Amino acid sequence: MKATRESYGEALEKLGKKNKDIVVLDADLANATMTKKFKALYPKRFFDMGIAEQDLIGTAAGFAIGGKIPFASTFAIFASGRAYEQVRNAVAYPNLNVKIVATHAGLTVGEDGASHQAIEDISLMRTIPNMIVMSPCDDLETKWAIDWASKYNGPVYIRLTRPKIESIYGENPELEIQENDEKQKAKEQKRNIKPKFEMGKMIVHGNGKDATIFATGVEVQEALKAKNELAKQGINVRVVDVHTIKPIDKETIIKCAKETDKIITIEDHSIIGGLGSAVCEVLSEEYPKKVIRIGVQDQFGTSGKWHQLLEEYGLTAKDIIEKIK
Repeated sequence: MKATRESYGEALEKLGKKNKDIVVLDADLANATMTKKFKALYPKRFFDMGIAEQDLIGTAAGFAIGGKIPFASTFAIFASGRAYEQVRNAVAYPNLNVKIVATHAGLTVGEDGASHQAIEDISLMRTIPNMIVMSPCDDLETKWAIDWASKYNGPVYIRLTRPKIESIYGENPELEIQENDEKQKAKEQKRNIKPKFEMGKMIVHGNGKDATIFATGVEVQEALKAKNELAKQGINVRVVDVHTIKPIDKETIIKCAKETDKIITIEDHSIIGGLGSAVCEVLSEEYPKKVIRIGVQDQFGTSGKWHQLLEEYGLTAKDIIEKIK
């Protein structure tokens, strides 16, 4: 169990040693975003901009112009909302090499309540030209995403979570199934995937024909739980981990729509403009098919324990199962 923001902090530690052009900026939230790990090791390459998110993004743009690779971090509600104009005009418009890593996204901010629950950030960021939008689902996938972003020349928005969540891909990206090792086979079957990360390409778990569940971020684990429970009832589904929402993997979406009976999307985000909308956009143009979108309806969140909020807003494995059945 690990929060993806923790994984981000660990990834920065390693990248800072390998690449001295990497600088990290924060907005008075280094303890929460876990950029404090980088600060402790490389204090001269860490810049706390205070509670001034517009300045955070503007300064990151300046570093990029100067040839550095800036990682700018704050809560998702501030990165996508308060600093939207700077993200659009100072970073994306000139296509600068800025990495915006937004933590504490979605309802899973929990007790911080509606004012801090960014359930519109995917929608806002994916409409901006030149912007890559990523939403990793666990520890290892977050580290893959951060590593990829550090090598890519252009603006990237990476959405991370506050709570500790289950590991889906384990610790070894080169894990192979050993046919004569039943214990290992069972362990791998649980994940049902040989991990392979490629920006813009979804990761498909299983080949069930009854339904496809497209999930992103924290909802990937809920989708996998639903998949396992449905299998016991003779309903075979596949789960698609959408770690990159922009550019969207049109090929996989169309393939799954052709091969499976039902299409479901689930996200810890508004159903307006997020993953569900992105999938519908592809299918409406390429292969028209009914899509059931599970997400936050046209409403704000509220304060509460994060797992209770997922239940309250219908974002759990149980809700997926009910929709499919």
